[in-house]
Amino acid sequence: MIIALNNKSNLNKEEFASYQEEFSKLSTEHPMIMCPTHLNIANFNLKNCSLGAQNVSKNDKGAHTGEISATDLASYNVKYCIVGHSERRQELGETDEEINQKLKKLFQAAITPILCCGETREEREQNKVVDVITNEITKDTEGLTDEEKATLIVAYEPIWSIGTGLIPTNDEIEEVLQLIKSLLPESKILYGGSANEKNIDELKKCPTIDGYLLGGLSLKPNTLKEFIEKL
Repeated sequence: MIIALNNKSNLNKEEFASYQEEFSKLSTEHPMIMCPTHLNIANFNLKNCSLGAQNVSKNDKGAHTGEISATDLASYNVKYCIVGHSERRQELGETDEEINQKLKKLFQAAITPILCCGETREEREQNKVVDVITNEITKDTEGLTDEEKATLIVAYEPIWSIGTGLIPTNDEIEEVLQLIKSLLPESKILYGGSANEKNIDELKKCPTIDGYLLGGLSLKPNTLKEFIEKL
């Protein structure tokens, strides 16, 4: 099981130092990917997980104030990068076209993308889940080679589930994961959205889940340990 950890906009320099000290005590056979803030990437020193980023520029390095290019991330030994998270799609208006450009830049820099997709509560209630997921993945991966699609990691995160404590039923999750698998047969698929140590026993019954993208839980090494021990 892949364990991808999204710190989001949390942990300043001092907090991240203490966090890494605690996190370094975690030991597991499952591959872990830590995605700290861009500033904390420079302070990353963990040996028990790979380094990831939370975002990347759609542009190469140059006159793009505030942006961080894929090649710059690669120079810090970043191996993975989250792309298309719902918080960026909704709060910052990130489009599928921009996400597609970012995926291509990451592959050019030999960084594996973690592509997020998911529906809102309203879209689920209107039975639009299949259309939403199909549209996002089709547009986001347009022009990628078969090899790149096979390398891509996809994270299904129902937007209405992120940070709310609410999660779909296993049947609902499996329906979406099977849809993603039909579109990207070789891709690893993660589930994200309020996954925690209390519901992992039920979630792990989903046969198509290859791992988890964890937000809030990523900030609690002791609770994360409990989660991992139940996998």
